Amino acid sequence: MPKMIVSIDEVVIKEVQITKDRTTLGRRPYNDIVIDNLAVSGEHAVILMAGTDIFLEDLNSTNGTYINGKAIKKQQLRHGDGIEIGKYKIKFMADGVADNFDKTMVVQARPAPTAAQPLNSGFSTVAGDSQGLGAFHAAIKVLSGAASGREVPLTKVVTTIGKPGVAVAAITRRQQGFVVHHVEGAGNPTLNGSPIGADPVPLKNGDLVELAGTQMQFVQH
Repeated sequence: MPKMIVSIDEVVIKEVQITKDRTTLGRRPYNDIVIDNLAVSGEHAVILMAGTDIFLEDLNSTNGTYINGKAIKKQQLRHGDGIEIGKYKIKFMADGVADNFDKTMVVQARPAPTAAQPLNSGFSTVAGDSQGLGAFHAAIKVLSGAASGREVPLTKVVTTIGKPGVAVAAITRRQQGFVVHHVEGAGNPTLNGSPIGADPVPLKNGDLVELAGTQMQFVQH
């Protein structure tokens, strides 16, 4: 089904599948796609689905809605269109069109002598387009909890770690290396004991990340 991939400063923060005839987007919490930023109006825009056609309509927002750099009032969306709302960029992926984003998948720990266990029961990765990012080889090594000693290779553009609804952070692969930032949840993650905020922070080999009660180490080879 069609979906929207929301990012800011090249960091993917959420993917939203379009399943309803009317999907609202705005700053207020009752919207289907919530973007909590003052540049975004409370009710900023609406995504309308009519059969196989998808339209984006601006709801007289303060700062406007842009598709591929042009301000719009209402326009049909095509696969790969880039939507700009404030500093946020939203990529539209049409239904049934192959793209470079893998589905969310739970990372499985290596089988133990008894039975395999999922990595800390809630850790997952979200993959993105990994083309043209250089030959960086890195992983997150879990230091505590049931999955202690396991390593999660950071092979994709974005890897989210944590427990949805508790605390989630995203590690993003860039040309110059890796960065980490807080995505959601009340439990703020820390990097070497210092809180991680919404702004991306560079990662160095050996850095310690703590999230949702689990200690991890960033390892770059």
